[in-house]
Amino acid sequence: MNEDDKYPIRRLTGRILGAAIEVHRVIGPGLLESVYQTALAQELTLQGIQFQREVSLALEYKGVRIENAYRLDFLVENQVVVELKSVKVMEPIFASQTLTYLKITGCRVGLLINFNEAKLMEGVQRFIR
Repeated sequence: MNEDDKYPIRRLTGRILGAAIEVHRVIGPGLLESVYQTALAQELTLQGIQFQREVSLALEYKGVRIENAYRLDFLVENQVVVELKSVKVMEPIFASQTLTYLKITGCRVGLLINFNEAKLMEGVQRFIR
């Protein structure tokens, strides 16, 4: 049994990263986050990967439900949170944001992907909750 069979979430995150790499390879760095979001949605669709885009999440605060408190860029196969950025510098708050999304969704794995890098994998952070 190989590692992907043993850990199917690893296979899924590999497929997501492969899709992101393809987007980056075709259109390169330096564009707006919304461009990458649209392109990644198309690539995930072409690869047959199920996802929800711009998922709105509510927050419960001391008995009050706050609708639309958060918006995920992608929730992939109801298992992986994917947060996209296109920035010069990855601020620590982006990691905190991704971890918060994991907590709220109950997902165990998150990917934070910065498309504004010469080599995309230098802009990828993986989170496990």
